[in-house]
Amino acid sequence: METENLVDVVNTAQNMSIFDLIWSADAVIKIVVLGLVFASVWSWAIIIEKVGTLRSIKKLSKSFEDKFWSGGSLDRLYDSIGNKPRDPMSAMFVSAMKEWKRTNILKSKVDRGLRGVSLQQRIEKAMYVAMDKELESLETRLGFLASTGSVSPFVGLFGTVWGIMNSFSAMGLNQNNSLATIAPGIAEALFTTALGLVTAIPAVVAYNKISSDIDGYAKKLENFMSEFSTILSREIDDTAIKADLAGE
Repeated sequence: METENLVDVVNTAQNMSIFDLIWSADAVIKIVVLGLVFASVWSWAIIIEKVGTLRSIKKLSKSFEDKFWSGGSLDRLYDSIGNKPRDPMSAMFVSAMKEWKRTNILKSKVDRGLRGVSLQQRIEKAMYVAMDKELESLETRLGFLASTGSVSPFVGLFGTVWGIMNSFSAMGLNQNNSLATIAPGIAEALFTTALGLVTAIPAVVAYNKISSDIDGYAKKLENFMSEFSTILSREIDDTAIKADLAGE
């Protein structure tokens, strides 16, 4: 009897494949597997898109910084970018320059100092808004990676529990405790566990890496904003001084 059971197990194992297991599984296991496969595919799509986007904007920002610190005219740089900035740093620059050009601080000598302070605040506010908008765009869909990384193992575990329950149920109905009876259900259970981990691990690793890269880039944007704000502050003061001398 034991020999026959062993032969049955061997034959069953040889005739089973992953697709056979999924095809023969009940609706709950199929839903679990399809959900995990979808989550994995969508996670990888997000990962590839975010990695490519970050690499591209870092390259574009480096090119913009080289032009910005080359000593050329800020107006000429602004005109070359126009209304279509290609990276967050140039978007912040364009927002600040628009506010700079929109405001005329030379309208009156009396309130010129107040106008300068107000302009400085508006420029900084415009850059903050542009930075927040760009970072929000970069962080889009990262929540899905976080959710996938935290939920997928539990979904796989649910499939495991369900598969084991089916195995014991089949064993009870057939009144047969041979491995050939419970092997398919156990295999389904183990497969959903493995699939849950395969889905979760890349999502967690990618989420942590991408979030860290975005945080690092955000600090770089903040540094640029401080430096550019200082430059514009000097321009405001120099313009006010020249206007005072011209009015004397």
